[in-house]
Amino acid sequence: MLGTLEVWTAEGRITLPSSRHQRVLAALLLAPNSVVPIPRLVAAVWDDGPPVTATKQVQNCVSMLRDRLGGGSDLIATDGPGYRIAVGDDELDATRFQLGVATARELADAGDLRAAVDEARRALLLWRGPALDGLDAAALAGPVTRLDEQRFTAIGACVEWQLALGEHHAVVEELGELVTQHPFRERIHGQLMTALDRDGRPADALAVFQALRRGLVDELGVEPGPELRDLQMRILAREQGATPTTPDAPARQAESRLDHALRQLAAGVARQWTAEVGIRSLNRPAPVPLTWSATGRPVTARAAAGATERLVLSGGLGDVVTKFRQTASRQLVVLGEPGAGKSVLAMLLTLGLLADRRDGEPVPVLLPMASWNPHHEHLEHWLATRLHEEYPGLAQPVDGADTATQLVLDRRIIPILDGLDETPPALHAAAIDALDHATADGYPFVVTCRGDEYEDAVTRTGFVLARAAVVEIEPVEPGAAVEFLTARTRVGDLRWTPLVERLRTQRDSALAQALRTPLMVDLTRTAYARPDTDPGELCDTDRFAAPEAIEAHLLDAYVPASYARRPSPPAPQAPPAPPRTYEAAQARRWLVFLARCLHDRQSRELAWWTVGRFVPRHVAGLYLGVPPALLFALAGWLAAGPLVGLVYGLSFGLAGFVAHSTGRGPGPLRVELRFRNTARRFVLRFLVGAAIGTALGLGWSLSPTIVVLLAADFGFAIGLHVWLDTPVDADRVTSPATTLREDRTAALAYTLSFVVCLGPFYGIAFALTNQTRFVTVLSGHFDLVLALAAGLASYLLGRFMFGPTGGVAYGLAGAVVGGQVFPRATTDWQAIGVGTTFGLAVGLTVCLSRAWGTFAVTRLWLAMRGGLPVRLMGFLNDAHRRGVLRQVGAVYQFRHARLQDRLADDRPPLQ
Repeated sequence: MLGTLEVWTAEGRITLPSSRHQRVLAALLLAPNSVVPIPRLVAAVWDDGPPVTATKQVQNCVSMLRDRLGGGSDLIATDGPGYRIAVGDDELDATRFQLGVATARELADAGDLRAAVDEARRALLLWRGPALDGLDAAALAGPVTRLDEQRFTAIGACVEWQLALGEHHAVVEELGELVTQHPFRERIHGQLMTALDRDGRPADALAVFQALRRGLVDELGVEPGPELRDLQMRILAREQGATPTTPDAPARQAESRLDHALRQLAAGVARQWTAEVGIRSLNRPAPVPLTWSATGRPVTARAAAGATERLVLSGGLGDVVTKFRQTASRQLVVLGEPGAGKSVLAMLLTLGLLADRRDGEPVPVLLPMASWNPHHEHLEHWLATRLHEEYPGLAQPVDGADTATQLVLDRRIIPILDGLDETPPALHAAAIDALDHATADGYPFVVTCRGDEYEDAVTRTGFVLARAAVVEIEPVEPGAAVEFLTARTRVGDLRWTPLVERLRTQRDSALAQALRTPLMVDLTRTAYARPDTDPGELCDTDRFAAPEAIEAHLLDAYVPASYARRPSPPAPQAPPAPPRTYEAAQARRWLVFLARCLHDRQSRELAWWTVGRFVPRHVAGLYLGVPPALLFALAGWLAAGPLVGLVYGLSFGLAGFVAHSTGRGPGPLRVELRFRNTARRFVLRFLVGAAIGTALGLGWSLSPTIVVLLAADFGFAIGLHVWLDTPVDADRVTSPATTLREDRTAALAYTLSFVVCLGPFYGIAFALTNQTRFVTVLSGHFDLVLALAAGLASYLLGRFMFGPTGGVAYGLAGAVVGGQVFPRATTDWQAIGVGTTFGLAVGLTVCLSRAWGTFAVTRLWLAMRGGLPVRLMGFLNDAHRRGVLRQVGAVYQFRHARLQDRLADDRPPLQ
């Protein structure tokens, strides 16, 4: 049970002979299915001063555990520098608890609070006191604290749902105990105050506030936060029969919402980049050691250079957070050659600033710079837009503006801007100047760039960042490279000996020059990780006479090494499934195709919604425009014969071809289905839709009863769009999978709404119209007034899908089709068939105009051509887990620009 270390097998409970065995087992179980190095196990057993035989004693403990637990080395496997315990999701209470809480949150998000409470309470029953109570191992304190914090958070969420269900009386006692245990936790104090107030005990609720305030003031010298003060005011106002009227109440409420969003954002950023650190194996056991110091390049302003000299900026990865905080301006430029580790430093700096961040301090947010054009977009506007994209919950309004914009304007985020050099070269100097203007008031920031590109931009224009300190990452020392390359080798493995000797004795050799960047050092370890490989071949001066030859060889070897057969971990946001396997040659072919497409578009970002741009526009126009055209042709044929069917098919087929070939469809929508608090907006949209349906019904001379039915049909179809809304939680981080899922939801909702609108309308109009004619031409076969009405409606639809170009194309097609005059339906079945077919044609047109619809068809087209796999997102996610790609919000990037460039060249590997 959680709270104690208990082990049960089919034979019953297992008793471990000593606390030493318990600590080893606890350390393994706190990292299930992951390698725990022996030094960490030693630290778990002995808090300080381990004996000389510590490693041997840990090995003996593991041997005993294998005997007691059964399963042998299949249960506790030796893996590289340590051990890995194989535990299923249903075998470990901690995992069962986490899965139960996750299920409860999903139920709550879907609006089923009763089921969410029941699920959460079942998960909480797994606890029997504090995590691992009684072990008291200092090395396990961090994971144990996280487990206890997860329990506390789950209780808080469950109480929140119970309060929403009106079960305030049921939670009072539990909250009272929690307040005693955690005297400074404001959230549970607020929940207890709410429960007591709703239970008819406002005086007790106010007493809770006063007790908390006294404790905070006496012990910490601070007042309760604005949310709690607002709650106190509301309780006081209700007790006095009035409403709070303090002038600053709205401002304080907005500030409270911003504080809440900021805390959520910090949690989301930390979770996002902690996961990326794990994916990139930066903690196995540590990143490549690198050092940095104040740059010697002439790129620093005088004032900043003077401050840098006084501070003496230099250090390693472990010092960067401290030194950044010590700079007066908190503005930093990090330079380095390609592969020097700039992105890794930015990532670890972000996590380091978050690790000791105090409540209310700015939140560091790591963003790639590639999409910023300083000529077209102010830095603050671009930052707010990127925050919307990466953290959709920040689109929620607060105090007249969206949350993201307010956080940027209030200087409550620290932008960590990675890759100035990844913007077009012509923009480098303009970006430096725009960044300097936007941060002249002391706005803290960090920016990374390749050293030569940054120096060139500053030298050509004279633009500098007036307040920023500029540091440069130094080449990796041979000793540091040796330390990293051999950190995970087993005792007695001599494969690395020739390479190690060459690095130590010939510091100017081609090998030492090639391994001067963390990228190349890491590629070396990956390429020669398998025991049947020989890293000593890099010492062959005939084969590798120059550093460039070694670098090219390592880049070529990376993909095959990454796709060596090994079990893959489950995707973080999907249920466990049998992992797909990809042959290295097959994966390389697909990766080459992607790299070439990105190279042709001069882009580093692989977004699923831009895959359609990998295909020539006229080809995309055909395969996206023809399927709806065939349905339109079938609808016209069923209505009035093959000639009208031909007119329908050609008109809408040509419109679809033009729109997809020349127009640009919308990007992905970051929305989710939300039904709570939508009634008022649904009614308003329903009335708008009803008005449109009424106008169309009257225009087609339909009876009043049919007009009412059409009004209800259009009202419902347009009203359901209010259920598509931006996410609420600011800690939700966008990923390619979530963006695809959210846009698919929107695409299907739009498709359904247009099918529901136009299918019944067309069928009813075809069956029941009074056939009033207005201004006919072509011997009565074409009505100009009907053509004008249909053309206007089609123009609006086309503009909604593709912008002005699509509006014109579909407007003309709608005019040609809508003006056709033919007899109304002879049978009800004919009207139903025509209406259904026409509605499906419109729905398919809308679906293929959305980002998800275009992607779904394009990936099938590219798969048939052999360029990409059918399950493209699965392949990209797998490449991310293997470290070939990195994930930045909703897009993927190749692990490094040099890898992308090498694959785009697709030269045969060096032999």
